[in-house]
Amino acid sequence: MRLHTTTVRSLSALAGLALAGCTTGSTPADDPVSSDSAPTQQEGKHSPVPELLSSAALSKRLLDESDLGEGYTRKPQQPRPQDDVVVSGCPALEKLGGDAAVGDSLDFPRRAKASFTYTGGSDLEAAEELYSDSAAKLSRGVSRIFDAMISCPTYQVFVGSTSVDMGTEEMAAQPLGDEQWSQLLTYSVGRQRKVVQQTAIRIANVLVVVSGSPGVVDAHLAKAVDKAQRAW
Repeated sequence: MRLHTTTVRSLSALAGLALAGCTTGSTPADDPVSSDSAPTQQEGKHSPVPELLSSAALSKRLLDESDLGEGYTRKPQQPRPQDDVVVSGCPALEKLGGDAAVGDSLDFPRRAKASFTYTGGSDLEAAEELYSDSAAKLSRGVSRIFDAMISCPTYQVFVGSTSVDMGTEEMAAQPLGDEQWSQLLTYSVGRQRKVVQQTAIRIANVLVVVSGSPGVVDAHLAKAVDKAQRAW
């Protein structure tokens, strides 16, 4: 069975956007910070907390080709897949729903994202998402999604009529920022197999999510975190 384009897009969303797919509550971009935005006990060295960043401000802090190095090209934004997405074999993720699993209903209104591919002949990809919200909302939302995903080492995702076997393994994240989450996701469709690392770092009220080929994520994660907080 061939891994169709719509399936690839859905799985890319699952790898890169699932984190914020089912967070509780949101703060509109022009509204004051809500009462639960006070820094958590894990804020530590990044206090005092900066103001929430707009989507425009976040977009300026994304990695670009010059950060990644020669051979990387930014990919145009892809439309969201129209196929229905259903999760099976993982009660925690089933409860969140298929749309949430592929980030189809993000609750963090301040966000920016970029995707890159390597043109040097290797099948290397990288994607970065930046979100800004209260520390409490970011922490709660990411933990909820990660806990659900790692609770099921194996499960299935149905993208339209295509069945995808999923594997999830928790990883140790680099000690960056105030909170860290990391996992290794394996997608199998027929004889085709793809491995994606997904690492999220919270720095005060900014969330950095880098996903893609494991070596690429490890190589560029610290740079992404540094750029996200450079102006503080």
